[in-house]
Amino acid sequence: MQRTQLIGSIIADSARMSVGYAERLLKDVTASQFARFAEVGGQQIVSNHPAFILGHLSLYPCRVVSEVGGDATSIQPSSKFEALFAPSATCLDDPEGTLYPSMEEITGKFFAAHEYAIEVLMTTDDAAFGAENTHERLRAKFATVGSAHAFYLGGHAMLHIGQFSAWRRAMGLGAA
Repeated sequence: MQRTQLIGSIIADSARMSVGYAERLLKDVTASQFARFAEVGGQQIVSNHPAFILGHLSLYPCRVVSEVGGDATSIQPSSKFEALFAPSATCLDDPEGTLYPSMEEITGKFFAAHEYAIEVLMTTDDAAFGAENTHERLRAKFATVGSAHAFYLGGHAMLHIGQFSAWRRAMGLGAA
């Protein structure tokens, strides 16, 4: 039986676009701004900040890798990351820089995890993506592993990266 590796490359293309946009959005963001809510006209905007966004998105590549049969050990998030950035977690303003890991740690984990997941996707046989989604809660929306991972590294990532883009504008940093 011939192996084909088309689906992984399709998902990887979306992931690369998301990662590239995140990289551009980081331009001119300082460590002291990274985990702060934006303020406009003296009014704080309670919305996800870059620390939360990139930390949250760093949780998904290990799921992608392990569910297509890869070894995700090297990108497994710590229990601290899981607690801070879980889907159920609330983004908090961090004026003292004590609630969240450093900008360097969060961005490092985000980029390393996505880079590794993209590498794995590029060598994954298409058959792996046709397996049933094991997450019962999401199965009605994403029946297969492939559809779930296309969402995690495409639509889900861009949804949150769009929040980052809006945060930049509110912070006066402009478009990236």
